[in-house]
Amino acid sequence: MKYELDEEEQEILEAFERGELKRVANADQEIERIRLAARNTLKKSKRVTLRVTEHDFNVAHIRAMEEGMPYQTLLSSVIHKYLSGRLVEKE
Repeated sequence: MKYELDEEEQEILEAFERGELKRVANADQEIERIRLAARNTLKKSKRVTLRVTEHDFNVAHIRAMEEGMPYQTLLSSVIHKYLSGRLVEKE
């Protein structure tokens, strides 16, 4: 099957073919984290309206982009982890 790649995808493919891409040390954990995010995205959910400061909103967008997920998914994940007692503060 032949796909039309955009410029970024083409650069990634070429880097892969040149052997420049390396597998991350915790690849299995990353794959599971992404699968979990995908499963959680597909679960039925309730819509809520949440007011946050503009700064927090912008930071959420940045963090979500870094994680490769929609900001709504990131915020939902943070809330879920907090409520389930799995959100831990950095020391």
